[in-house]
Amino acid sequence: MEDFIYKIVSSKKNQRKVGFIVLGLLLFAVAMIPTKIVLAKMLPGKSANTFSIYVDTATNSTIEQTREVSECVLGIMRKESAVENMEVFLGSGAPLDYAGLVKGSAFKSLKNQAEIVVNLTDKHTREEPSYMMVHRIRPIIQKKCENLYKGTKIKFVEMPSGPPTFATIVVNLYGKDSLLLRATSKTVEKALKETEGLVDIDIMQDDVYTKYEIIPNVEKIISSNLSVEQVSNILYMAFKGSVVATKNSVQQQDQIPIYVSLNEETRTLESASKHDLELKLSRLKLLNRQGIMVPIKEVIEIVPTVADPTIFKKNMKNMVSVTAECDLVSQVYPLMDAREKMIKLLERDFEVERLTGASTYMFDLALTHKESGEKILVRWDGEMKVSLDTFRDLGGAFISALVLMFLLMVVYYKSFVLSGIVLIGSFLSIIGVIIGHYISDIIFLHFITGVHFYLTATSLIGFISLMGISARSSLLLIDFTKSLIESGIEKNRAIAIATSTRAKPILLTAVAIILGSLLLATDPIFGGLGIALIFGSMASTAVSLFYIPVLMAKAEAICPSNGKVVCEEGEGLDEENLDVSNIAPEVHHGNPTK
Repeated sequence: MEDFIYKIVSSKKNQRKVGFIVLGLLLFAVAMIPTKIVLAKMLPGKSANTFSIYVDTATNSTIEQTREVSECVLGIMRKESAVENMEVFLGSGAPLDYAGLVKGSAFKSLKNQAEIVVNLTDKHTREEPSYMMVHRIRPIIQKKCENLYKGTKIKFVEMPSGPPTFATIVVNLYGKDSLLLRATSKTVEKALKETEGLVDIDIMQDDVYTKYEIIPNVEKIISSNLSVEQVSNILYMAFKGSVVATKNSVQQQDQIPIYVSLNEETRTLESASKHDLELKLSRLKLLNRQGIMVPIKEVIEIVPTVADPTIFKKNMKNMVSVTAECDLVSQVYPLMDAREKMIKLLERDFEVERLTGASTYMFDLALTHKESGEKILVRWDGEMKVSLDTFRDLGGAFISALVLMFLLMVVYYKSFVLSGIVLIGSFLSIIGVIIGHYISDIIFLHFITGVHFYLTATSLIGFISLMGISARSSLLLIDFTKSLIESGIEKNRAIAIATSTRAKPILLTAVAIILGSLLLATDPIFGGLGIALIFGSMASTAVSLFYIPVLMAKAEAICPSNGKVVCEEGEGLDEENLDVSNIAPEVHHGNPTK
């Protein structure tokens, strides 16, 4: 080892070869990320023992229609052997879980909403992970059950592996014109639907539909010898039901109301049309003061009107949200494709300006309508924003760690060059981190799970953790080399001796880290951390043993400034006056030439 290192550091040609190899590996590793050879994601998918299915029919749907869609979903899910049991919540959300806290499950209270909780067998006893099951059955259920009624949306909600978000991809549209916001949201929805990898696309707003108001005609009521109260009571009883009397009970302090309504079949309309409503009302009659039966239809007016949709606001601005989920892909790449498609579609009606401010808003768009001049802000949210914030913060932590390490080394060595060598050795462990994720991706994709292995936030945490370990190896080599040079050993020979002597403890440290990280590598969440530590340690060890010596050979700052020791390459040693009292016995091995 000593002779091999000496040949490298004593030859400028060999030094250049090692430098080109390291530079080539660095460029190759870094290029894997923009070329999508290694894919990045906030956190990987998590296999859980439960997931939820959200059923949203059209806003004007009945509870029976929502029930029918839910039964369709249940019929397909019952065929799955991994399903232990299911529970349906009609017209309400399920009890709050980890994901429901953010997704607003507790606010569901409409007749067109339902939530199905699916409980699976234990994840350790079944072969198929929950996210693979969702990936497989989602298109089957949506194809069969969404077509039952127009406007039906069925979404699959899995337990998140990290902080829950409203959706993986959320596009928030802000503007003053509600109609323009509604039309623009349709364009955004179209762009998301055309993007490969995006599923469960939904516009978070009420549908605009025609409804009919039943207004009593006071003049006709009076001329028919009826009262307005009579007409109102019969209408409430026909469609809603009303309290007609009360019952007293010895066992209860309050009076018990007696509630009367028509049965389900009688008060249900065949369709939501004015003709069916008139037909239903023609069958309702009231007895007037003269004992004549008067049809309700004769004393009321049916006025068609447009339903008032719910107005959503955020930060005092009108807002419409368009949501989408990613199907076994990272949200970064579909978002880039969807954004370009979105811009092309929006440019037909808007002047589009790409906003390039802070990193959290780097994908946002400012729209100006060509005809009306109305402005709309398109802002990205959801897991994508969390990912940008996380990677930005981790990048800031990485830069801060580098700066603090550099300042500490400058104080210790009083040399910018030696401090830079330590930082270079720490940074180059990224070669192993990225290449390790590429190797893991091939193994997981083709032999284990069939899903990509992503470079995640935990991977970056592992990379930052490696910096201290890598710096320690470089520090050992530099300090030991300096002590050998001060003892009178020629510079290149001192570098070779220090490297060969410290190779064993450096390798043992790397092996300990690798063995300790093997269990982490199999974890679905912290697998990125484990892979970063394993392959990063390998790269860090190789850099410390073969590239750091080259950098030290080129650095004059490693030689002491007292002038007593010869550091020039190729000059001999004054063996008679050589002081070897400070050299450990294992260094020279009894060889006086060393």
